[in-house]
Amino acid sequence: MSKTVSFSLLLLLASIIAITPLAIDMYLPAMPLMAKELGTDIGVIQQSLSIYLAAYGAGMLLFGPLADALGRRPLALAGLLFFSLASYALVGCQDAEWLLALRAIQAFSGSAATVVVPGIIRALYQEHTAKGMSYVSMIMMMAPLIAPAIGSAVLWVGHWQDIFLVLALYSTLILLLTWRFLPDPVPVVKGRKLELLSGYRYVFSNLAARPQIATSMFASFAFFCFLTAVPFVYIEYFGVNEQLFSLLFAVNVGMLMLANFCNSRLVSRFGPQRMLNLGLVLALVSATLLCLANWFELDLVFTVLSIAPLMASLGLIATNADAMILMRFPEHSGTATAVIGTLRFGSGALAGPLLALAYTGTALPFALLMLGGVVAIGLSQLIGVMQAKPTADS
Repeated sequence: MSKTVSFSLLLLLASIIAITPLAIDMYLPAMPLMAKELGTDIGVIQQSLSIYLAAYGAGMLLFGPLADALGRRPLALAGLLFFSLASYALVGCQDAEWLLALRAIQAFSGSAATVVVPGIIRALYQEHTAKGMSYVSMIMMMAPLIAPAIGSAVLWVGHWQDIFLVLALYSTLILLLTWRFLPDPVPVVKGRKLELLSGYRYVFSNLAARPQIATSMFASFAFFCFLTAVPFVYIEYFGVNEQLFSLLFAVNVGMLMLANFCNSRLVSRFGPQRMLNLGLVLALVSATLLCLANWFELDLVFTVLSIAPLMASLGLIATNADAMILMRFPEHSGTATAVIGTLRFGSGALAGPLLALAYTGTALPFALLMLGGVVAIGLSQLIGVMQAKPTADS
């Protein structure tokens, strides 16, 4: 850990980012019950996840450049405030249409708070950004690790609306802590104008960054294919109960945490590109095994044992790709983060419709889509290698 970065600050940064996985994962065990009580089918409830991801990505498009122009602290406070208000409104939701609308508002507000964090990490860790990202990701992963268990516990003692009450109380607490303790280590140049389109042109014009941007996007697509399909795959297809679902989900998140822990220890020695390559090899093998397990309709244990290393590999890939992107844009870290987040959650929003389109009543479509995402990562990295060869030869 950098000597200038305290654990308490890392914990706060991770807690801000954690509002997103909490908002996504905490209500997963409640999806079947929500569909029943709101008088709709589970496909509509699953679309609330896709809508959340789309609204989150759209918010990042605006708030990333705003962070570079106005500063990170005020944006974090405003985003947390409106995220909290939307969460409180969801507590009283009794209609599927209002659920979708409030989730969109919640996501849009949350993007303002979370888009500032990578830029702060970039400023604190400089050339060791990948290490800082691993630390924060490792702590933040506690959120998706415990989120389904919290959701299941709330359902056991209360109603599904209470899940959003817990989320509202959490975001309110983080708002107060952010107001009291969050610094803004990235100075805003006085008189700097909002660089919306020009900022995005600057990021996308960097030829060397494009393969890593595509890599981050496809890694997220594979991850959200799992996230969107996992309630159906585990609960409905394999027939596990809500408690076992939470345990199986925790195993996968634990693998993500382990990957980030290993990366924080090894990335300074081997570099982010080599760690990404290691994750890619592991992803190709495990995604192929996942497809084979579901092609032959093997038992649940084979799916679980295939997904666990796949989750770890996606963690390695995404963390190191994001770090290499941020290191290229020290003065446009907010815009670069917006690019990463918009493509990440925009591609994630496609997971729901594609899974619905490919629905066969089995777990094979989600496995094939995850493999497709991993193959796309491999192609993106191959393009990056081909682009670098002329430079190396010259």
